[in-house]
Amino acid sequence: MNEKTLSNITALGEGFTTEFKRSMSSNLGREICAFANATGGVILIGVTDDGEIVGIANHNKLKSQIQSIARSADPPIAVEMDSVSGVLCITIPEQHGKPYAFGGKYYIREGASSQQMSRDEIREFFFKEGLIRFDKTPCHNFKIDKDLTPEAWARFAKRAHIPDGMDPIVALENLHLLEGGIMTHAGAWLLAEDITRYTLTAGVTCAVLRGVTNTHIIDLKNFTGDICAIYDDCIAYMQAKLNTALIPHVRGRDERLELPEDALREAMVNAIAHRDYRSTAKVQVHIFYDRLEIVTPGGLPAGMREEDLGIRSVPRNPLLFGMFHRMGMVEQIGSGIRRIRQECHDYGVEEPVIEVSDNWVVTTFKRQVEQGGQIPPHVTEQVSYRYPTRPEQIKTKPESQPESQPESHQGSLEQRILSLLIHAPLSKSSISIGLGQKTVSGQLNKIIRTLRKAGLIKYTIPEKPGSRLQKYQITENGRNRLAELAN
Repeated sequence: MNEKTLSNITALGEGFTTEFKRSMSSNLGREICAFANATGGVILIGVTDDGEIVGIANHNKLKSQIQSIARSADPPIAVEMDSVSGVLCITIPEQHGKPYAFGGKYYIREGASSQQMSRDEIREFFFKEGLIRFDKTPCHNFKIDKDLTPEAWARFAKRAHIPDGMDPIVALENLHLLEGGIMTHAGAWLLAEDITRYTLTAGVTCAVLRGVTNTHIIDLKNFTGDICAIYDDCIAYMQAKLNTALIPHVRGRDERLELPEDALREAMVNAIAHRDYRSTAKVQVHIFYDRLEIVTPGGLPAGMREEDLGIRSVPRNPLLFGMFHRMGMVEQIGSGIRRIRQECHDYGVEEPVIEVSDNWVVTTFKRQVEQGGQIPPHVTEQVSYRYPTRPEQIKTKPESQPESQPESHQGSLEQRILSLLIHAPLSKSSISIGLGQKTVSGQLNKIIRTLRKAGLIKYTIPEKPGSRLQKYQITENGRNRLAELAN
């Protein structure tokens, strides 16, 4: 450990492999044990939670105490210690005698915190995983000189809040995404242009199906970008295919999806983060007439029981899960199921049903279908993409007839949207009203996504894509495009 390495670690902040402590604490043994049971890590004593270096005194005395703590673990844990700029740096290398206990209790690292497990759970946990986490294993198909492109790094650095100017290799090594010059699978998934190049079944399939069975497919999409882009694409797909209402109020109108978006986001990130990437199956999203299903391959991780859902969390891919926590995709460790249920309760819809088997976890949200031709009271105006009253009334289009509008119509709509945004940022519902539409159509959702991906418009709150306060603003490229269209 040297001053430059210390500076890089504090700049990145706490996470799956890093813990900051202002001073020596009584729970240090628990933290050392948790890192030993995971993939190793670094504890910095003399650093605040915000990454400010305050330093501590009596390093030699503390080193002796820490060695005693590490040796008292069962079995003893090997640690390395350095004094850098007044900070006592404790490095816990990846251990090979798992599981480890401290004070008769077993701990594991989850995100940026340490959680206690029972001995049986942790034995089973590491037995089933073969003492190896797939997200942590080397991905030999990822070539640093070829696949770590400037574009891929820029996307990742922005999502992961990497300080400007930090060397990519240094950052990836400190985040434990790069080990010995070889990218881990978690790193490959986060930086991929096409995730299936590294893990064939890591993509996600989304489909709209006719009626209440999977016999007839109306629409099918396979998403295979990087793992965060896949998540964004899945959320956008659900937003486009589910019903949306425009709810009038004194300041205008708000969009209301028939199912709570935050609950769908939480369920989607759970499916991607906790799935078994060794499985030959994909995560699947199925939208039926009466329900939406998110199907996750792999069953529950070792150490988890069905009755534990909503109470505790054992991530199957802790390195990936820790990165999701860093990126703000996971707000609170172990609270995902509780949050989904609470969001549904607050939204006034039924809580999802979670079915568990050895090989699958299926989360099912019940849709708000029409009853006797009546729309539910809180949904006042529906988008044009709406299921009829009875499943058998649905008629599918031949595959040769895509849903999209003619190209000339898309070009016209593109110009009108850019013209609206030339004056001020607008929400999606305000754009819809400005176009003379009283609902947000699936076609409008599609064109807005296309304009954003092309860099012609951008979010006003990029760090929270799903915020209810989100608006869109035109970029300089968008202004140039508008001028071209006008000419």
